[in-house]
Parts: sequence; structure tokens; C-alpha cells
Amino acid sequence: MSTQDAALPAAPKVEGAPPHVLIVRAPYYRQVVDGLTTGAARILTEAGATHEVLDIAGAYELPQAIRLVVRGVKKFDAFVALGCIVRGETDHYDFICKATMDGMMNVSLQFGLCTGTGLLTCDTLAQAEARSGQDGFNKGAEAASAALLQINAARRFGAA
Repeated sequence: MSTQDAALPAAPKVEGAPPHVLIVRAPYYRQVVDGLTTGAARILTEAGATHEVLDIAGAYELPQAIRLVVRGVKKFDAFVALGCIVRGETDHYDFICKATMDGMMNVSLQFGLCTGTGLLTCDTLAQAEARSGQDGFNKGAEAASAALLQINAARRFGAA
């Protein structure tokens, strides 16, 4: 199956009030992250959610930014983290990928947050572009779907 043959995923139905979601994105690879954002926004809109977008410096700062927002007065039902890291010739890739993903899990668990993570960790820019197109393989759309399903779980069991 080619990437053009993949069906666009449908947005999950969200129980209760329409959620408000923050998309936090690290647009270092702007074209890729814009594609991820378009996919995420499509899913959120189809689900009846409202959303805002916050751009930050880089992938490493994704969990830090979410933590800062949680400390603020404005409340969000979920967070969608988007970014792209392409392997280079140094160990930088390995350190940043691990630290960012560990940070996302830590902030999610520490604060009981509903999150979806669309951080692409690819060997090549071509791989990243294939995962950010507007087809059934868009990882931004998948991250938004994951966040919405987490909202459903939290609401079902009284955690939201």
C-alpha cells in the first residue's frame, strides 16, 4: 500500500463537553511540522474540539513548555506535542530523542495530563515528510487522536 492509498483516519468521538487542546510544536523542520499540525488540527476540529498552537524553540523544550503551561491559569483538556528530529552525524540525535520522550512521559504522569505525542524521530528528512503528509500516515493526526482518547478515558473514570 502506498502512502497515497491510506485512508484518512476519522476523529474519535469525545464524550461530554468539547475539549480545549493545546498543540505545542517545535517547528525546526517547518514544512514537516506544519504538515503534522494540519493533521492534528483536522482531527481536533472534526471531534468538535477547540485548539491553540504554541511554537517553541525545539523538540527538547516540548515537555518543558507543557509544564510551564500547566503552571499557568489557562486550562487545557489535553496537549499535543509535535516536532521532528532527523538523525545527523553525532550523538545529539540519541540524547535529544530520549530526553524529550522521557520528559513527555514524566510531565504526563506527574500532572495526570492527557497527551498525544507526534515527535518524529527519523533517519532522513524524506521519512519525516512521508509521516507528515495529508494522508492516512500523518503522525500529527494520530497524536491528536491519542489525546482525544485520553480525554475520554479521563472523563470515564473521573480523572478529568
